[in-house]
Amino acid sequence: MRRAPALSFLLVTVFIDMLGLGLIVPIAPALLNGITGDPAAGARWSGVIGSSYGLLQFLASPLLGRLCDRYGRRPVLLASLSCLGVDYLAHAVSPTAWLLLLFHAIAGACAGTNTVVNAYIADVTAPERRARAYGLVGTAFGLGFVAGPTIGGLLGAVDVRLPFYAAAALALANVAYGALILPESRPGDRRTPLTLRVVNPVGAITAVLRRPVLGRLAYARCLADVARMTAQVCWTFFVTAQFAWGTAHVGAVMAAGALAGAAFQARLVGPLVRRLGEKRAAVLGGLLGSVSFAGTAAASAPWAVYALQAVGVLASVGGAAAQSWLSGVTGDDEQGTVQGAVTGIGALAETAVPVVATAVFAWSLAHGAPGLVFLGAAGCAAASAVLLAATPPAAPGP
Repeated sequence: MRRAPALSFLLVTVFIDMLGLGLIVPIAPALLNGITGDPAAGARWSGVIGSSYGLLQFLASPLLGRLCDRYGRRPVLLASLSCLGVDYLAHAVSPTAWLLLLFHAIAGACAGTNTVVNAYIADVTAPERRARAYGLVGTAFGLGFVAGPTIGGLLGAVDVRLPFYAAAALALANVAYGALILPESRPGDRRTPLTLRVVNPVGAITAVLRRPVLGRLAYARCLADVARMTAQVCWTFFVTAQFAWGTAHVGAVMAAGALAGAAFQARLVGPLVRRLGEKRAAVLGGLLGSVSFAGTAAASAPWAVYALQAVGVLASVGGAAAQSWLSGVTGDDEQGTVQGAVTGIGALAETAVPVVATAVFAWSLAHGAPGLVFLGAAGCAAASAVLLAATPPAAPGP
């Protein structure tokens, strides 16, 4: 009886997280340029501030995952959302870039949303329905991605700090909503140890990677994350350089892709995973992703990019299937710990990939091969699919 509002709250949480980040995207350059008085300095601060979030998330995610196994999902999730609201508010009022860096780093350290949401879904959904639930999370993510930049651009035209106030209000209102309606999905076990060995990111990630099935799934997830992030940070630059698309064209194509992806994950991912099984669906998603990235590298006309965007939408089945598979081979008493380690791996990739991928893209652009970076993404996606294909199913346990 209490699971329906819990799942709806999780979806609203993911939507607001992405909406809040999207609100900020159109106006962050103007804010930092205004604070620093120099566009070049603003760009440099933007990179440092963004990387600080990913780095602190990498360091803290295993601890947050362990905390939600020890104390329960609800308090950790509400604390993480509160930190996010405070971070947005700090963006709105901070007079210096150093304060922005400090608060954004703290928000990264508290960014347990992904970890706890994934663990919570594993708690409240039957194994055969998890792929659909994770697909709905992808839907909420996509809808927030579409709505955020649009609203942020409109609010930013009124006042450059207004979108941050709006994002803070949404995040904190969601905390209040969750405090009222969110039930605990799994009471914590105070006997769960909080030792340095299990909460430091290197130890936590190593412990997961050493387990035969979980380790392969985590490696495959990391490769898929590297491929996705590489394409994500370079796609706009690629179509701008290759086809001279303007911002309106880029925004329209990205919004269309996000909407199509949201619809696909909401309606078709669950039935498709049930029909194919988690393993085959995950492998298929990796292969389709590889085709999409490789095709983008060779694209010479806009219609090809549109078609490859559609292939990329179909590839999203892989993420939901792999996440469902991973939760299924994880014990009920360690969902938070494992999800925290996996989130930490993704955060490490999120910290490193933008720097490396954009540097490779800049080099390849100077040498007349702007699509080269997408071949690298295709290789990572294909390697992820091969690793998933070689991974046997297994019962929970070390």
